[in-house]
Amino acid sequence: MKRFSFLFAAAIILHLNLSAQNTKTLQVRISNGIVEGTSENAGITTFKGIPFAKAPIGNLRWKAPEPVNNWTNILKADKFGNNAMQKKPFGDMGFRSSGMSEDCLYLNVWTPSKTFKDKLPVLVYFYGGGYVAGDGSEPRYDGEAMAKKGIVVLTINYRLGVFGFMAHPELTKESANKSSGNYGLLDQRMALLWVQENIKNFGGDPKKVTIAGESAGSISVSAQMASPISKNLFAGAIGESGAMIHPTLAPTSLDAAEKNGLTFAEKINAKSLTELRAMPAEQLLDESSKPGAFKTAANIDGYFLTKNLVESFSVGEQAKVPLLAGWNSAEVPYQALMGGDAPTVENYTKKLKQLYPNNADEVLKLYPATNPDEVIVSATALASDRFIAYSTWKWIGLQAKNTDKAVYRYLFSKSKPPMTPKFAQATPGLAGGIKMDSSNTKPAPKPLSSEGAPHAFEIEYAMGNLNSNPVYAWTAEDHKVSDTMLQYFANFIKTGNPNDSKLPKWSPVKKDAASYMNIGVNTAESSEQTKERARYLFLDKSFLK
Repeated sequence: MKRFSFLFAAAIILHLNLSAQNTKTLQVRISNGIVEGTSENAGITTFKGIPFAKAPIGNLRWKAPEPVNNWTNILKADKFGNNAMQKKPFGDMGFRSSGMSEDCLYLNVWTPSKTFKDKLPVLVYFYGGGYVAGDGSEPRYDGEAMAKKGIVVLTINYRLGVFGFMAHPELTKESANKSSGNYGLLDQRMALLWVQENIKNFGGDPKKVTIAGESAGSISVSAQMASPISKNLFAGAIGESGAMIHPTLAPTSLDAAEKNGLTFAEKINAKSLTELRAMPAEQLLDESSKPGAFKTAANIDGYFLTKNLVESFSVGEQAKVPLLAGWNSAEVPYQALMGGDAPTVENYTKKLKQLYPNNADEVLKLYPATNPDEVIVSATALASDRFIAYSTWKWIGLQAKNTDKAVYRYLFSKSKPPMTPKFAQATPGLAGGIKMDSSNTKPAPKPLSSEGAPHAFEIEYAMGNLNSNPVYAWTAEDHKVSDTMLQYFANFIKTGNPNDSKLPKWSPVKKDAASYMNIGVNTAESSEQTKERARYLFLDKSFLK
């Protein structure tokens, strides 16, 4: 597996290695000093690895991010900064970072501006990875294709796992805001403050900032919308699969988060905050990554979050901005529900009775199964709904109901194309990724699963980065879908409306009718069917008890 991870990352980096010919350097003065980026053949100027906060190390570990110190020399922004501390558990991640370190609070800018005096719309993208993995250097988030649409694009890093989300009574006591945890989300906010102060120097308009993300990044978007201290820092939002609504990484109470931190400290024999801060980062990462050692979650700390998201959105306290959000047609496979059990009607019915002992019959009507093929389809749907589709559906509905701004919903349904010969031995892994055993000598058999788009698979399409991923044999059909999705997203970032005269019309969600754009081989608008709505209403009743 380690050998495969290296090969996968190396293949991606090699695939994206841009020619140094005709590279020019350009300088921009920002609030902290001068940064020097590079302009290459594509005509897009990039600034990589700009620090937006002090390194959260030493006594700054588990503190809200602090403004970075000024510099006097020219900062060469020609390589990505460090990625956050993590174990890289997902098979779809390849980094171009400078390494792994607690010193990870860097951002990257792609700008199409020639004079840096334009007032272009801005996209700030938060990476996914379950709050335990990810990095702004990942090729699938690369901003070049979106920048060619006339948009200034940023990817930003934020702290993960125990480094980004550990609460503790001593941390709460020392905080000026009497809160702890949520450091990863506060890092995102600090980056947004940096954008408000500096983006005009890169040709961007601070009044036209859209935040976006996938999975944990999308969950972050919903949280930034709900936060009273963040909600006024952007003008639009895009969410790809996920909202911070139960059961999808919902926030705990501060008290529960502090107990989680205390329990972790006891497990590693750390008797004080001083001892925790003195512990090497690698040791903390190893200890917190052990099964059951630490639960990574945001909390309602009274500062960044004052309510859970359903409550905040229901009373209209969230950011009242245009929202474009949706999910994928097969977020997780049927095995996420069935485990190792064969997809038989008997096994499926048994599983429903375990999950819903009081209303298994109702669930069976909503997710029917009369034969193995139908079991696969329904188990995939139920597993995906429970995992992330329901929370995204709830978020979209709350925003549409409690604001007069337009809300657009999508379903991404493009199935994976075949893998390239180099990766023929790979098998599907977590989060839409792949895994490979170097001992494999024959192509792995295609797993039995429902057709559809798995979790995270839309990212390269939406950001125009299919060519950054060498694993798949992309077809003309894939590129057409990507062109469509990229243009929809670019239009929305520019105007708050994804439509233009060349694309299929996309109607906003109304309070009493949920239309959505099915983005795939035959991209077209559809309407939420009665049975679909019944599924989500049932889950709504089940999850919100």
